[in-house]
Amino acid sequence: RRAVAAIVGRDTDELDEAGIARAAIESLAESYCDGVVAPLFWLLLLGLPGIWVYKAVNTADSLIGHQEPRWRAFGWAAARLDDGMNLLPARIAALLLCLAGAGGWQVLRRDARKHASPNAGWPEAAMAGALRLRLAGPVAYDGVRHDKPWIGAEGAEARARDIDRALRLYIRACLLLWVTTAGVTWLI
Repeated sequence: RRAVAAIVGRDTDELDEAGIARAAIESLAESYCDGVVAPLFWLLLLGLPGIWVYKAVNTADSLIGHQEPRWRAFGWAAARLDDGMNLLPARIAALLLCLAGAGGWQVLRRDARKHASPNAGWPEAAMAGALRLRLAGPVAYDGVRHDKPWIGAEGAEARARDIDRALRLYIRACLLLWVTTAGVTWLI
């Protein structure tokens, strides 16, 4: 619980094994987009200035782009810019996760838009579908339960061993991204 609390914003004190595994896997899926695909996308598109701007916007969104009243007036710009800058990378990440996982397309098509974020649902739905797991669902923030929709509702309940499966899928998707990028840059 302490380890997953370091990487997610939800309350972790009451999470069971499935809740901890879901939180870790969802964070990994979103981080694949935010930390790997999007920076490379902006680097290839605009060079070093592109990656610098992307990381500045993404970091600002992480720090202040939340719905809390204290930050709403200031953080909306960071959140909307981050949404715009992740629009294509999130979909590329989802595509690569489905390809690397040899599946997940149906869950991706059906559930990607169920997430509150216009982008985070794409890699999460791809991960859920490729691993045949149920992700998202009800969570608590600051002691308040939020009944979020399930992504991959027909999938199995996530377990600790599924975190290792998700990491292996992440590695395959990273390799696929790098091979694809090498091919595209070689053709250009």
